[in-house]
Amino acid sequence: MTYCLAIKTDSGLIFASDSLTNAGIDHVSSYSKMHTFVKPGNHLFVLLAAGNLATTQSVVKRLQEDEQLGSLPNLSTVQTMSEAVNYVGTVSSEVQRIQAERDTASTNFEATFIFGGQIAGQPHEIYMIYPQGNHIHESDARPFLQIGEAKYGKPILDRVVRHDTTLEQAARCALVSINSTIRSNLTVGPPVELMLYSTNTLDMGRHMVFKENDPYYRSLGDAWNEGLRQALNSLPAFEWEQNLQPVQVVAGTANDGEQMRG
Repeated sequence: MTYCLAIKTDSGLIFASDSLTNAGIDHVSSYSKMHTFVKPGNHLFVLLAAGNLATTQSVVKRLQEDEQLGSLPNLSTVQTMSEAVNYVGTVSSEVQRIQAERDTASTNFEATFIFGGQIAGQPHEIYMIYPQGNHIHESDARPFLQIGEAKYGKPILDRVVRHDTTLEQAARCALVSINSTIRSNLTVGPPVELMLYSTNTLDMGRHMVFKENDPYYRSLGDAWNEGLRQALNSLPAFEWEQNLQPVQVVAGTANDGEQMRG
């Protein structure tokens, strides 16, 4: 399985992904699911991939070759983000069709992508591209998109991420979201890739890769766990709890579960 997400804030974009691929218990490995296409000063595009690995790799290779060979259209010739995402969706659906036509085992070749970035002089944007090639963008109320195993990491994004969230705070939310997913689902795993892109810079931004034993990644997870415990302990008590005196366990009794009030 896979978990990738993108966040759009007023100050820029966050992209994050895990790297675990699983094609059965004997075929577990790591592949980057974050792919960048940048022409400094002109455009920056990021593609996050989930789904059939053969499809996602073929789509990325086709995008790279179209640009290198000057085929039209390609990511260097598109004039708008809408044109760019339509082009990527078309490539994805064509690759899936070709894969399916030569398949004899009813294999699922579907792939889903998050595509985002910025073209010079235009707003920064993020889109989700469905296997059929159509797409949606983020909503005003929920300025983020997820693909893959999304449910475990969604609560923190729902509660915290807003358009005016700082880029660094949004990046920490993304890491916690992935960390929470990894703890709850064994098919999602490190290394974790993270990119922070500041609006109008049109460059690679800050790109980081966190292995499981990375000191910062571990301290972030530990701090989040401790924060949750403290938050739970500070929640309002039930009405009946406020009238109860402390309970002590009496050692050495015949019934280990027997208790008396102090």
